This record gives sequence, structure tokens and C-alpha cells, in this order.
Amino acid sequence: MPDRSLAVFPAYRDNPYLNLMLLAPRARGWNVLESLRLEHLEQHLDRLGAGDVFHMHWTAPIVQRADDDLASAQERLDRFRTAVDAARSRGARLVWTIHNVLPHDARHLELELELNRYLASTADAVHVMNADTRAAVAPYYELDPTRVVHIPHPSYQGVYPSTVTRSAAREALGLAPTDRTVLAFGQMRPYKGLDVLVDAVRRVPVADRPVLLLAGRTPDADRATIDALLGDDLRAVREHDHVEDVDVQRWFRAADVAVFPYRRVLNSGSLHLAASFGVPSVLPDEPHLRAEFGAEGWIRWFDTDDAVGSLAALLSGPVGDASGAEEFSRRLAPFARSREYAEVLDAV
Repeated sequence: MPDRSLAVFPAYRDNPYLNLMLLAPRARGWNVLESLRLEHLEQHLDRLGAGDVFHMHWTAPIVQRADDDLASAQERLDRFRTAVDAARSRGARLVWTIHNVLPHDARHLELELELNRYLASTADAVHVMNADTRAAVAPYYELDPTRVVHIPHPSYQGVYPSTVTRSAAREALGLAPTDRTVLAFGQMRPYKGLDVLVDAVRRVPVADRPVLLLAGRTPDADRATIDALLGDDLRAVREHDHVEDVDVQRWFRAADVAVFPYRRVLNSGSLHLAASFGVPSVLPDEPHLRAEFGAEGWIRWFDTDDAVGSLAALLSGPVGDASGAEEFSRRLAPFARSREYAEVLDAV
């Protein structure tokens, strides 16, 4: 194929999803331009022309920067649109992946909606990982169904080391063979509903109460909140820093169940990690999540209208096995999903 450039923003170097999805495009000869700052993105967009593609991922870096006041956030949005429009006027194409309905903890909500509506109306292809995304975002912006492309989130089958046994993992975390464990994995942030999970575990009778496993990077302010939530009556094994790839297996091997008590979620990479390690999982019973995962027997559901009570009931005894998780991971093998993505880029 002729030399073509693919500008990716924001290109988080340690993001496993991005690294997996870019495997096939790189293998096909795409010149991948990666940037994290708007200033750097503008330089990349200025180089794009006919046959090139700009792929927009998470939108938060444009108008949600913590040090931006409203005026500077508006100026950044204007700069972004100007640069994208100029690239498209030279024949470049725009692909947008919708990772979230809206960024978590959005500060400039009206500007964020303006940005999302711009991308929805301008993108040549809108990539969704959840097949029900169009309905999930409908209260905020409209997607043209003729431009929506569904490629599910890839599994992590074969990506992370998987050599540690369950007994060794539990011993390393100071767990007894008889301890029941509940894992929350990933960035520890308020929107992920950790307070709901902690309250649910606290409601479980002491004799049946599981040990909480909490692993993932945590801002200092949020760590103080978690300390207060846990108090001195709950047992928790914690790692509040980035979990290295070689250590991911330890947390999942030690877990009896993984719980994702999100208040607002569209896609979850951690769910796919759980499947890759054969760990049954619990999700909020939201329509778009049911649409995507309702047929998966290794996933259980809690009632969002009574999140704490529903979770407590689930966690008061064995949650069940992970039958079907391995097949799920094989079905969503990462390189196959990356090839689908490369085909979208070739055709756009």
C-alpha cells in the first residue's frame, strides 16, 4: 500500500488497548504519529493530506485539562477544530473511537458536549466497542448509523504473563487458602464506585465477609478517601500504584471474583483482563452492558437501583465459576481485532 500516516491522539504509551490495536496497522506499513499534547497534535495534523487518517481516542485532553479555565478551554477547542478541519480539507480522514459517553469527572461539560457533537458530525467513521453505544450516547449527541463501525474491545489473551499459580499468588498477597477474595482492579477513582463496593462488603456478615483486593494507580486525594472508606473493620490488600505487567497475574490469580461497581461506564478493559485470567466478574445491570455481555455466563449483575444491597447479596457466598470466559477471550483475540481495525483504516 502507498505510504500513509496515521495520527493517533492521545497516544498513551503504556495503554495496552492502543498498543494491541496498532499492531496490524504498523505491520501493514502505516506511519504512526503519536502525540499527547494539543500542540504536538497540531503539528501532526498539519502534515496530513489525502490518504492519511487522524484517529481521535479519549477527548478529555482537549477541554478537560485541570489547569484550564473556561476561556482557555474554549480556545483549545477552537484550535483543535481548526487543525482537524484544515487536515480534512487536504483530504485526510477522521476516525473517532468512543471510549466513554462523556469523560469522567468532566469540568467544562458544555464545551465537552460541543466537542463530542463536532466529532460525531464530522468523523468519517465512528468506532464503537459496545454495540449499544449509539443508544447510550443518544441523550447527549447523535451518531449516524451508516458511519458507525463495531469492533469489540480485544481480550488480553496471551498478552500478560500467566505463570503464577493461584496458591503462589495468594501466598504472595498474605492470603490464607480459605480466604474469599473480591478484586477491584484498575485506576482507583471515585467514579468507579469503590464506595459502593466497600459498603457492600461491610454489609456481608463478618463470618462470610471477603477480603478486598484493590490494585491500581490512585491519586493521593483519592487514596485518602479510600483509607477513610475502609476504616478499621475491613480487611484489604492494596497496591495504589501502577501494577507492572508481570504482576497483573498475581492479583487475578488470587481473586475469586472481580467486581466493577462503576457509576458510569461504556467499556472496561479490566473486564477483559478478568476473562483472560478466568475470573468471574460482576457488572452493573445497565442496558448497554446487558446488550454487549448479557449472554456471558461468567458475568453476574447487580441491581443499580439497590447497588449496595444487591452487591452484598452476591458477595455473601460463592459467586460462581468462569465457564465461558476462556472462549470469550479466544473469540476476541487481540490480533484479529487489530486486523479489523486496520481494514477500517484502509477503507476510510
